[in-house]
Amino acid sequence: PHDGNVFQQKIPAAIELGNGFGKLAGYSQVAELGNIETPIVLTNTLNVSTAAAALVDWTLTQKGNENVRSVNPIVGETNDSYLNDIRGRHVKQAHVIKALQTASSGSVEEGNVGAGTGTVCFGWKGGIGTSSRKLPALLGGYTVGVLVQTNFGGVLEVAGVPVGVELGKYSFKETLDKSGDGSCMIVVATDAPLDARNLKRLATRALIGLGKTGGIMANGSGDYVIAFSTAYTIPHDSKSKFEEQKLLRNDDTSPLFLAVIEATEEAILNSLLMAKTTKGYQGHTVEALPVQKVVEIMKKYGKVK
Repeated sequence: PHDGNVFQQKIPAAIELGNGFGKLAGYSQVAELGNIETPIVLTNTLNVSTAAAALVDWTLTQKGNENVRSVNPIVGETNDSYLNDIRGRHVKQAHVIKALQTASSGSVEEGNVGAGTGTVCFGWKGGIGTSSRKLPALLGGYTVGVLVQTNFGGVLEVAGVPVGVELGKYSFKETLDKSGDGSCMIVVATDAPLDARNLKRLATRALIGLGKTGGIMANGSGDYVIAFSTAYTIPHDSKSKFEEQKLLRNDDTSPLFLAVIEATEEAILNSLLMAKTTKGYQGHTVEALPVQKVVEIMKKYGKVK
């Protein structure tokens, strides 16, 4: 959320659970206290504990944390075991530490990168996707940014067009199997001054964006939204007994809700459009979404000229 000491300057946050077949670390404390105190790490299912340990080490070594005795690491995951030798647990603490050390602001890589390297979405290659919306000045001028790690099923739709059906690849097409299972991690950031309560409301709307792409939050899917605000920080130590913040009124949150729905939908589509065909564990291959065919389908439905 910021490049300072996140433990000492915590960030207001909330987590929304869509379907809970997942291993998100740190959930209960965020729900209880309404803030996060570490960076957010995304990985695969069997490396959550490794990433959490790395985050604890990272936090304890930060200047100013010499007396810290408790850390709540935030780690999300999806199961990439079709393409990845997940039992090998190849992500090590050193990899997580390096990622934290080299993290920077600016453009975000999409597709087959990081925790999105081995993911599958709607039967096609998934990955990391991002998008954002900026409200006009009249509505506050706030920005909402979304990053997703896509690894779930359903029936792919693009701008309401049944692309998955047209391409003949969608969950439960022929058999009642687990093709709809998977997970989606959604991280929402905004500079709007929201507290944990309204951040949870914002996070809830992100799941509408997932639904607009055809995601179904299947039985075996771990679908979580982590939402935070960068508008202010919450100091770990303070001489005051009170927190004093100017917060956005409920009546002015609706534009942010629309923004997060649109940005989530677009981020998921970007994760597909930027992904590359990948051959992985035991020779398994997942094809990239055929972009040109999608364009032709969109033309057929009058969405593209």
